[in-house]
Amino acid sequence: MSISELIRSRRSVYPNQYSGEKVPDEIILEALENANCAPNHGKTEPWRFILFKDESLLKLAQFQADLYKMTTAPDLFKSAKYQKFFDKANNSSHIIAIVHHRNEPNKIPLIEEYEAIGCAVQNFHLTISSKGYGGYWSTGGVYNEEMKTFLKLAPNQNCFGLFYIGVPNVTPKPKERGALQDKVKWF
Repeated sequence: MSISELIRSRRSVYPNQYSGEKVPDEIILEALENANCAPNHGKTEPWRFILFKDESLLKLAQFQADLYKMTTAPDLFKSAKYQKFFDKANNSSHIIAIVHHRNEPNKIPLIEEYEAIGCAVQNFHLTISSKGYGGYWSTGGVYNEEMKTFLKLAPNQNCFGLFYIGVPNVTPKPKERGALQDKVKWF
């Protein structure tokens, strides 16, 4: 597959579309090596990755479910949403916490570090997609002190999301994009 075909065919594959089978750790490590090659200004390499697999997937799910229960008013609590945290963990092969690691404040603008992390995640996602595996970057429920404490992050670190990885049991359908000419202006 050419790089253009890979980029254009890459899709988010959600945990409810995973079979529960395991992705080999070698594939995860290869994808992380490619993530580590993302462009970044000033060589700050602001990404860090915390991997969950096997029993640690359920520890993450329990934390998320408990946090949801603790922070949700009883009349708004939905047991199906509570259970969904465990379903995601059970269906996923690995979950990776994507962490921003701020090295030297004021050396590089934050926006440039955020962009570098996005490039790293894209490299990771393209790699696993090229191997036939599915991935999904979720940012729900991660921007809080409880998550930071759970992940044992340093004061200069923040969680930017959870990346779910699994063996798809579906073939994602291509998504239409708006016309390129509506987004490009030649100057």
